[in-house]
Amino acid sequence: MHPIDITIIVTYLIAIVAVGLIMQKKASQGIDSYFLGNRNLPWWVLGASGMASNTDIAGTMINTAFIYALGTKGFFIEIRGGVTLIMAFLMVFMGKWNRRSQVMTQAEWMHFRFGKGKEGDVARVISAIASIIMTVAMVTYFVIGAGKFVGDFLGIEPIIASILMIILAMTYTIASGLYGVVWTDVFQGIFIFGVIIYVSVIAMTKVNLPEEFFVSVPMIDGGFTEIKTTLSEWSRITPPSEMNMPEGSTFAIYNLFGIAIMFYLFKVTLEGASGTGGYMIQRYFAAKSDREAGLLSLFWTSLLAFRWPLIASFAMLGVYHGIQTGTVIADPELVLPTVIRNYIPVGVKGFLIAGLMAAAMSTFDSTVNAGAAYWVKDLYQAYLKPKATEKQLMMQSRIASLVIVLLALLFSLTITNINEIWGWITMGIGAGMFIPQVIRWYWWRFNGYGFAIGTAVGLVAAVLTKAIGGPIAEYNSFLIASGSSLVGCIVGTYLSAPTEKPVLSNFYKITRPFGFWNPVRNELPKDALQKVNEENRRDIIATFFAVPWQVVLFLTGMMIVMKQWSNALNLFGLLIILSAGLYWFWYRHLSKEVSL
Repeated sequence: MHPIDITIIVTYLIAIVAVGLIMQKKASQGIDSYFLGNRNLPWWVLGASGMASNTDIAGTMINTAFIYALGTKGFFIEIRGGVTLIMAFLMVFMGKWNRRSQVMTQAEWMHFRFGKGKEGDVARVISAIASIIMTVAMVTYFVIGAGKFVGDFLGIEPIIASILMIILAMTYTIASGLYGVVWTDVFQGIFIFGVIIYVSVIAMTKVNLPEEFFVSVPMIDGGFTEIKTTLSEWSRITPPSEMNMPEGSTFAIYNLFGIAIMFYLFKVTLEGASGTGGYMIQRYFAAKSDREAGLLSLFWTSLLAFRWPLIASFAMLGVYHGIQTGTVIADPELVLPTVIRNYIPVGVKGFLIAGLMAAAMSTFDSTVNAGAAYWVKDLYQAYLKPKATEKQLMMQSRIASLVIVLLALLFSLTITNINEIWGWITMGIGAGMFIPQVIRWYWWRFNGYGFAIGTAVGLVAAVLTKAIGGPIAEYNSFLIASGSSLVGCIVGTYLSAPTEKPVLSNFYKITRPFGFWNPVRNELPKDALQKVNEENRRDIIATFFAVPWQVVLFLTGMMIVMKQWSNALNLFGLLIILSAGLYWFWYRHLSKEVSL
């Protein structure tokens, strides 16, 4: 890179660390401040921070690879996780359900749901351990993606590049907690938006794709092969029922495309209905009210919509590069650095790389901060040292953050590519965890032992599948982990007594979920039950608008960048209809919180 670009990047890195360190004093007041910002952060800050945390380098690289190789079909594949479709569920009802618990972590929530006896303790400990494992997996994903991207530009080994970025991000994450995380995310979000606007303009003004062109897809043996596609197929807005990927391609598992997408939608529906976890749910625990939980979700999702035009722009420039040079980019995961190297001028390149580094660091800092809370709040303070001082808890917070990162660095040495770790996170380890996460909201009979056994069995199945199962299809990995978890949930629940009635009644009156709660619901006065039923009915209907609304919103931005005006117009019309339904059944009721 040119010295001007390096100067811009260094200046940015110094500025971002300074912003984080300025927040150190506020964060050091105690762990409520360190992990939740004293629940006093504005909704727009939490939403902007969430968007920045979702826009990571690794995800941008792999999503660009999918769009480059498959066009919008790659977008539909990323419904498995990259589209962040669970935001639709968080926006309508899951965000407020979580906020109402007034806890710090998802593991602490287990005491709220299952009580503070042995049953709740077992569920809390297992939940904390599982969440820490997921955190390590997510940071490993960060290490691989960020290292591959930054290392390519700096001309150093990916692991060295990752370590350099980690040291910088850890400086303010450890010092300033959630305050530093969200405010640096907002600062980084400005860089990210600058990147989005600039790259989108370049793609729209420079690229006019022909009706037919070549792209490349990866093969199982480690090689790559070129395939011909058409512009109409590459930019289609409806997923096909089948694809014709070459035999031996890693994308051949998606050839039964319709079935794969239905499977991903089923998986995301369950995941969204589970309430998610990690840094995403931390934003809702930190929200001031139900209304602000909804507003931060709407803002978060709207900002995320701008990510997909950026990804489409990179993919278009990747195809354009192949046409102009006569040499197709072989590895789809290298489209992003290739485009930056060849089509971004000096000076702007520095801002662009700084913006993408900002995206990576915002994902990293959010994940680490949320993961450390499980050790400090749910294991150390709850069971190992209940009388720990605030100073001791703060020290444990920082030590836990460091240990999580070191473990991730160690595991990153065993992973060969970004899609490998992302596929395992979304379809393996995630699948092993979220079945108990779903059931806990909707079935009164489900107890803490069912949760603990289901989670433990699912995690073990996911780890063993990864360790000894060899390369297997994602849906098989999902079915093994989730199926094992479901069996564990049922066995654990029916081999032990139900949760105590007062605990269930307290949970239901505060949270007010829909589902199988009749033995508890019937205890409510008729007028209170009517209010709950009305709220539940609106939320269920609104969800059927919110999910397609998010998909259409993201696709519309892509079609505009691709200059597919007919598709964009059709999507915009549908977006107006879905927005009207979402307004009528959800948005206009945001300020009407039910109290029992």
